[in-house]
Amino acid sequence: MLLGEQDQFLSYNGEVLVFQLSKPKHAEEADDKAMNLSVRRMVFNRDTKLFVQKSSGAFSVGASHSKIEMICCSCTTDSRTGIILPCILLKKKKRNSIKYFLLLLHSSNQFEPSFYFKLDYELKEDIGLFAGPSLLWRHDNKLFYISSNTCVVQSAPVHVSCVVWTGEIVGEGTVVLGIRTACLPETEDPDGFSVSDRAIWGSEFFGYAMQSQKFLSGTCFMPHAYSTVVSSVHVCRSERVRKQLRISLVAITHKNQLVWFQNGVPKGVCDLPYEKPCSVTPALTSSRDLLFAVSFASGNSCVVQRRDSLQVASKWQKVKCVLVDDFIGSGSEQLLLLFKDDSNTDVLSTFKITDLGEVNYASGITYKHDVPAAEGLQENGLLTVRALETRLQAGWTSVRELQQHLGLQKRVILESCRALIDLVEERPHILPNSKEEGLVSLWDDEENPPDSLSKETPLASEVPEHFTEELWQRVVGDSLVVGVKLTESFYLSLSDVSLSLVMDQDFSSISPIIKCQSKIIKLNKAFSALAVSPGQIEPPPKKMKLDLHSKNDLRKEFPKRSSRIQLDGAKTVTAVTSLSPLLAFHRVCCVVLLHARKQNHQNDDLQQSKKITVLCGKILLSLEDISDGRYSIKMLRDNSYCTGSMEDILAVLAVSVRFSFQIVSCDCTLTPVSSWLLGEMECTPFKECQDNIFCHKAGNIHEI
Repeated sequence: MLLGEQDQFLSYNGEVLVFQLSKPKHAEEADDKAMNLSVRRMVFNRDTKLFVQKSSGAFSVGASHSKIEMICCSCTTDSRTGIILPCILLKKKKRNSIKYFLLLLHSSNQFEPSFYFKLDYELKEDIGLFAGPSLLWRHDNKLFYISSNTCVVQSAPVHVSCVVWTGEIVGEGTVVLGIRTACLPETEDPDGFSVSDRAIWGSEFFGYAMQSQKFLSGTCFMPHAYSTVVSSVHVCRSERVRKQLRISLVAITHKNQLVWFQNGVPKGVCDLPYEKPCSVTPALTSSRDLLFAVSFASGNSCVVQRRDSLQVASKWQKVKCVLVDDFIGSGSEQLLLLFKDDSNTDVLSTFKITDLGEVNYASGITYKHDVPAAEGLQENGLLTVRALETRLQAGWTSVRELQQHLGLQKRVILESCRALIDLVEERPHILPNSKEEGLVSLWDDEENPPDSLSKETPLASEVPEHFTEELWQRVVGDSLVVGVKLTESFYLSLSDVSLSLVMDQDFSSISPIIKCQSKIIKLNKAFSALAVSPGQIEPPPKKMKLDLHSKNDLRKEFPKRSSRIQLDGAKTVTAVTSLSPLLAFHRVCCVVLLHARKQNHQNDDLQQSKKITVLCGKILLSLEDISDGRYSIKMLRDNSYCTGSMEDILAVLAVSVRFSFQIVSCDCTLTPVSSWLLGEMECTPFKECQDNIFCHKAGNIHEI
């Protein structure tokens, strides 16, 4: 309940307790020196489908020249008996003096004062009641508490910016889960702390055990990154397994989301239908469904259902209060929604009891003459359930058939990959028996002779024994680049060249074929390299008019470039693939296959080309080598040039996004692009191929 509400509602053992503050009936005689705190115990009558009063009680509070308010109410454990009892916190304000009372309510409707205390400020932030009974609150980013055992206000040795939950944790007693400004422990490395999520987000979760006065790691509840958005938490379950604390909780955020956490890891998220969620309360229904009732500052409410995923199951508006208990005595919990109704003074006149299943009671509905209709509805419901069961069984059969089909597809693909690898490595491949695979052979029953495969694939003899000069690999950002340098004679006889990567390990759960993109990169080098001076200053641009006949002037201004020769890079074929999926295997071996069309020349006549697939070699990729930078590119500055190995240059070019553009201006002289690139952009040309320049500015690698 919100602070300062005129009426306070509390569920207790299936009953609804209604607390009210009012003046005595003979107010003139009391002379405003007393206030009555009354309680009504309301129970749900399943015959009349209405709430009726079971009993009531009252407590007189002296109010001489004072203002009495109800702050909050809850059910807590009485440490003397171990019985859970309702309790309510009252505030008595008189001029500059503020006095707080905590009262316990017994089954006889007798109120018992537990303790009182005085403060020079009002309680407004993060007020909570817990076992003892005890009271906790936050003031000036400090945590204060008082219990019935000491009756003295104490402060916890912690600075806290927000308290999101207070409750019992197995083996720890009462624990406060809060958010505070991230602080660097003395045992943590200052250099490493800058990359931790606490330093990134500036705040962190922490748990504080009240009895033992020790701190618990906030990461066993939630990651620190959520500390900037979480507003309220409810711990659903806590246990210890092998001395490890296991916690399941649900949290609501300022982003209007509900997030489910297990052992500090988010397991599900659901967008809420309204803004500014205030609190969340779980409910376990008769169908064993876990519901989360969320209340909002606007007076709206919704229920999130947790099955396979978190989904909003229902929502309501103009809700005064949401309570969770077994109101109908069925042995499971239901939701009680009390709606705002200005036309009726009875606080329980407009309500709804539901578990989003079989239980559904609402005020304003007549149930006396509904028996025949209910019987017909039950019969229709049984027929509907049977029809749904039949459809579900048919759907499950279709799913199983689809799973079998997908499994068969997977086995065919894996066997095809094994056959391809054996083919290029010139190893005999034994096909599985069709009966063992559950297949029906589409060919004749006569088996092919053993040498039939070799007769159909004579291309291996047409490939020279040494057709590759080098096989290399590089890591550029999140990409793996594999390059194969071919011999010149072999390269000239090929067309439509590409590479493919196949994992050599036998992974039964994934396809061994790696998706990649092949490129053939041609590098040119000028016979006479132009001297490049990064500090050269271009003359200021001159504005001039050009007519349609001035194209010859442009040709004179920009003559043709000098002749060029082709570097060895033209004989290198590269394949680029994503690195992240391969890192999941920690260590992986890949087979590199070359696919091309080989052209045969005879008497200067070009015969029909044939497709070939040859094995180039294998590469080994491990997480340790990548971490050590073994395959990283290394670009160095050599005077006015950027130099590096040809493999590094080709790797950068392979992963680069390339596009062309043309700038034409008939009114102004354009600033030379080369001067701008070499000057402001801090680019330097490659010493090995000066048509390509390298940008050294901070950020990702850009090849221009």
